[in-house]
This record gives sequence, structure tokens and C-alpha cells, in this order.
Amino acid sequence: MTETTSTDFTATDFNLGDIFETIADAVPDRIAIGYEGVDVSYRDLDERSNAFGHLLRDHGIGAGDHVALYLKNSLEHVYAMVALLKIGATAINVNYRYTATELAYILENSDAVAVLVELDEHQRTLATVLPQTAVHTVLVIGDVTPELAAAEKDRVSVGVVDLDGHSTARDFPPRSGDQHYILYTGGTTGYPKGVVWRHDDFFHKPLSGGNPYGPEPLADHAAIANNASTFAPISFLLAAPLMHGAAIYSLFMFFINGGRLVLQRDFVPAAVLDSIEHHGVQIVLIVGDGMGAPLVEEMERRQALGTLEVSGLLSVTNGGAIWSTAVRDRMRAVKPDLWMRDNFGASETGNDGELVMGDDGLLRSTSNPALTVLDEALEPIEPGSDEIGFIARVGRVPVGYHKDEEKSARTFVTLPDGRRAAVLGDMGRLESDGSVVFLGRGSGCINTGGEKVFAEEVEAAVQAHPAVHDVLVVGVPDPRFGQRVAAVVSVVDGADVPTLDEIQMTCRERIAGYKVPRAVTVVEQIRRSPAGKADYKWASATAVEAVATV
Repeated sequence: MTETTSTDFTATDFNLGDIFETIADAVPDRIAIGYEGVDVSYRDLDERSNAFGHLLRDHGIGAGDHVALYLKNSLEHVYAMVALLKIGATAINVNYRYTATELAYILENSDAVAVLVELDEHQRTLATVLPQTAVHTVLVIGDVTPELAAAEKDRVSVGVVDLDGHSTARDFPPRSGDQHYILYTGGTTGYPKGVVWRHDDFFHKPLSGGNPYGPEPLADHAAIANNASTFAPISFLLAAPLMHGAAIYSLFMFFINGGRLVLQRDFVPAAVLDSIEHHGVQIVLIVGDGMGAPLVEEMERRQALGTLEVSGLLSVTNGGAIWSTAVRDRMRAVKPDLWMRDNFGASETGNDGELVMGDDGLLRSTSNPALTVLDEALEPIEPGSDEIGFIARVGRVPVGYHKDEEKSARTFVTLPDGRRAAVLGDMGRLESDGSVVFLGRGSGCINTGGEKVFAEEVEAAVQAHPAVHDVLVVGVPDPRFGQRVAAVVSVVDGADVPTLDEIQMTCRERIAGYKVPRAVTVVEQIRRSPAGKADYKWASATAVEAVATV
């Protein structure tokens, strides 16, 4: 063990690869992953990842290299993530729905030298952009498509992932907590940005120091081993894609606690409920209403048929997107004893705590010393004042954004008292009891007649209408007020389409009059990413077009 004072901390130097191996040694026979009828123990996962690490090294990939994972959920995806930790390389999470232009951007911006890819359509897209990148190695899970084979040139080597025959030994170079983990954002406010974490800070902040249910982080590897071996085994279902930050955080967190991960290829509500029944799943991770709404619809359908079996399910946990009160109330009606936790955080901060919806319709966090609200001069706002400021996460923060010094300097700041903080653009108010009211992103703020309206607050109010399935709120041009509030909604199957007056009536019970939508556009489906992230650019264009035709 070495000591480090990076980012103003002196602590045991934790590396994620070392942590995983500690856990695999502590609980080798415990099931780590259940996937499509296959159970993989921690010993097997460790050995398969070792073999994958040797495969990568045989293809010239080593410490410090960046490797893009252009993959859907699979066992190989997990093996690759762990293998890259073992050899000291850095995984780059790639949204598998990227267009060719977006894929070329992420490969160039991340400095990826290798790509792991599986599906035929992804191979074809990759083949078109390889000449624009510095990628020298492509490894394919399955068969290589003709397009990708034809794209292979002297500079690019295309191989197939075959772990048989590769060494399962852990003969990899020493690792350090100063090594980097890069997590690309969802790109909801522009092109995705690569958030650069030190491994040691990643362990202490996004992974809560390995102790999410206690006040103190685990002190050393002996404590990590003891925690994994004594922690009650938990079965956790992950339907969110592993290219999403919330899924990556959850994967590592449940490994640290020696838990069993039930991994699903895609989010299919019926398959989620089948897995809960057949695999004894206790916790399910969703990403906002994009997953929560269809899941509760399937729960209600099975309950009506008398075929619902979720007696062992203890909790549904949300992260990464808005989870409305309406959807949570429907889940509670199906299973009253269900514990629902609404986590909040970001790629830049990890899990920042739990959000609770108040009777006034506002989202609040509990008092947290690592959370504060700052004015434009980065000075703390007085608790209990009505002043709206920037919500800041204080303490262990990332090194910065990869290859973007300007945005890094704006986001990761040093406060006047010397503490480091991440200021992401979330706006809020600090209550007298230390809780923080979350109002929404400043970039999504609607200015109507000089009044500031935050989209998330209005969305929560609109979602309270029983006929609304999903909603995004945006500002549209208004000749008098500059902007006016507009909602784009989809409707629950079988429900009557609500009128503007009906939605406004629901909203007026929960939010001030100037925040109530002045226009509503009904669409078949709200456009979101595979991880449930809202496409506000699409919503804005949809709302503006609808208003222009009225």
C-alpha cells in the first residue's frame, strides 16, 4: 500500500482492479452474475477476466490505453470491464445507439486505441468511421461482418474474442489509485464529456467507500474482504445498459458487497418480472419513468390476471432520471411494502444521496455536509433564505473532463475556503434544516416574463395527471413574455387524451400559475436514450413546431 495526498486527501491507495481481486478471493464460490440462464461465480468471473486481460495484451493493449466498449449488456461486456482494470487500461463507455458521426466523435475525443464490438449493425457503423480515428485494434464478440473485415487495413487489426487457451493467471503489472477511470456523460447538454476520476476517488465517492449503508468508508483491503464475506448476499437486477453511469456504479457497488448481479440484455418489463420471480431478486435498478412506467404497467397487468409474483422484491431504486410521484404511487398500490429509493447524482459526482418528494411537489435531499448551495461568487448561501443558487458537491471530485480544460475549470472549482467542489449547473435552495431543494438544471430553465421556471418541477406536476404516461417540459418563443411553458406528453394506453385545461387544473394544485404549461403537445412516445435520458432537443423542436401550426 502507498499513501497519496492527491485532491487534498491522505488515504489508503485504492485501485478498482485490486479491490475486485480482493473480493474474488474473499467469496470465490458466491454467484457474481446471473445472465440468460448462466451463473458465474466470483472465481469464474476473475479467471475469465484474467483470460480477457491476456487476450487484450496479446493484441498490444496495455496500461494507460483507452478501449471503447461499443457493446450491449452481456457477460463479455463485464469480463472486458474487469479485464481492463486488471491490465491498467481504461474502459470508455459508448452509447450503442450513436450515429456514425457521434461514434466518430467519442472515439476521437476519448483517444481510444481499440474498440470491442458485437452486433452486426454496430460493426457496420464502426467500419465507416475507423479511418477518422486512431483506433489500431478492433475485437469482435462473435462473427466479423464483411464490412468490418473489408475495413481492415495495415493500421487496423480486426480479431475475434476467444478466451479459450489464454492464461488465467494474475500476472499483471502493479496498479495504483492514481490511475484513471473515464466515464462519458449522456450528452444531454451537448456532446458527451469524459469525466476523469482517480481510482481512489472513484472508490470513495461514487462507490461510497464500499460502505453505502454506514458512515465511514472501508479502511483497507482486509475490511473490504471482511465486508464482502459477512455482508448478507443480495440479488440485484440490472436492466439498465452498462454504458450508463448509474449502471456502472451499481455494478461495482454490488461487487464490493459480494452481491449477485442479475444482468439483462435489454430492458423488457416482462423479463424483469420473470427474473424477480425465478432468481429471487431483491433490488431492481431503474432509470426514471422511461423504465419505471412500463415496469409498473406490467406489474398492474399481471396483478389483474392474478399472475404477479414479486413477494421477494424489497426495493426499486432509481438513478439518472426523474422518477415521478405518479409512477411511484402506482408501484406502491401494487406492492405496499415496497421500499422505493430515488437516488440523485451525476457522472461527475456519483451518488449524492436520496431525493424525497415533499407534499409541495418539490424534490429535496436530506441534510448532507457534502452538499451545499453557492451564489455566483461561489460563496455559500445562507440556509433558510429564498435565494436560488448553484448546488455544489463538495469533497472528492474528478480530475476534470478529458481534453477540455475550459469546462473543467468551470465545473471543478476550488471554493474560497480551499475545498474542492463540482458545480454542474443544478439550481436549488438551501433550507434552514440543511436540506436542499432541487429545482432543475439552469440550462433547462425557462424564462417567462422574468420568472424562472425549472422544467423538472413542472414535469412532476404534469405527471400527476392519471392519463399522462411520460412528459418533457420546454420553453417555446412567446412575443410578450419571451418564452412560455410547453409540455410534450405521451398518454397511458387506453386512457382518454387529456385536454390542456385538464392538465392545467392538475398543475395548478401543485405549482404556481406562471409555471403551468400554456401549451400541450401529445405524441405517441417521448424520445429518450436507452438509459432513460430525456431528449430535450427533440422535445423543444416538437413543441415549437406544434405551437407554430396552431
